[in-house]
Amino acid sequence: MALYKLEDFASHYGNTEFDHHDDIKNFDVYSDIDDDKVGTVKHILVDDSGRFRYLVVDTGFWFFGRQVLLPIGRSRIDYNNRRVYAHGLTKEQVENLPDFHDLEQIDNDYEERVRGVYSPQIRQETLETSTPLDAPPVSHERIRSDRDRQPRVAPERHNYRYEREPNLYDTNEQDHQNLKLYEERLVATKSRVKKGEVSIGKHVETDTARVSVPVEKERIVIEHTTPTQTTRTVLPGDANFNEGEVARMGIYEETPQIHKEAVVREEVKIQKIVEQDTVEAEDTIRREELDINRNDQRLSERRR
Repeated sequence: MALYKLEDFASHYGNTEFDHHDDIKNFDVYSDIDDDKVGTVKHILVDDSGRFRYLVVDTGFWFFGRQVLLPIGRSRIDYNNRRVYAHGLTKEQVENLPDFHDLEQIDNDYEERVRGVYSPQIRQETLETSTPLDAPPVSHERIRSDRDRQPRVAPERHNYRYEREPNLYDTNEQDHQNLKLYEERLVATKSRVKKGEVSIGKHVETDTARVSVPVEKERIVIEHTTPTQTTRTVLPGDANFNEGEVARMGIYEETPQIHKEAVVREEVKIQKIVEQDTVEAEDTIRREELDINRNDQRLSERRR
């Protein structure tokens, strides 16, 4: 099963809108054997369903420069003192744990090595607590001998379920009462983006126009007529022979005056209208459910 860092699995983890007192990152880690400081919590690892599985502990106080995995079931969280207590954690265990560098290195073999370090101690505690009160005391040498004769059997690589080992991976109300359970939800937002642009301009086209203008011209018409009484004699006083007498008459004509003027041919109005539409989207979301272990019986509490 794939593992994720909690801040990557739940994008809202650590935001200011959430209570930071529930964030156990950077809590100091102590061994509950002798209250010796081990290091600090660097990351929280969850599985595909969002359940807490490991704390990544920087063991700077015991082994500088090393980071190891602590199963969540082997921890007790003290929010008041900002501490995480590791149940029965010893320097020998930390020394035998594989180093953690990145999530890509964690496979089934890696997790099996981690479980192999913690599980022998769990089995020893089980043997000690299950001894009847009236039975003779059992020596630690016998416990170790029995444990060696019954080596831990690794589960199948691809069929392993964390529920098989509740002592390593279960949380309980006493030790983890403030652990947050996250779920994903779809959040729909809108952003205004420029889809395109329409450019509207104008240009000048040249054409030849013709116009007709009626004009008037004057011309002289000279008409010669013969008097009806050609035999009538003119008196000497009436005959006026003037040499050089001239009759003048002005002649006019109209000429067209052509000029250009600009007029508004038409108007173009530009405006935008808003059309509304509904866009639907769907995606797969995850949520965390709380696992509770009471009296060795697993319960599942689902909050709707």
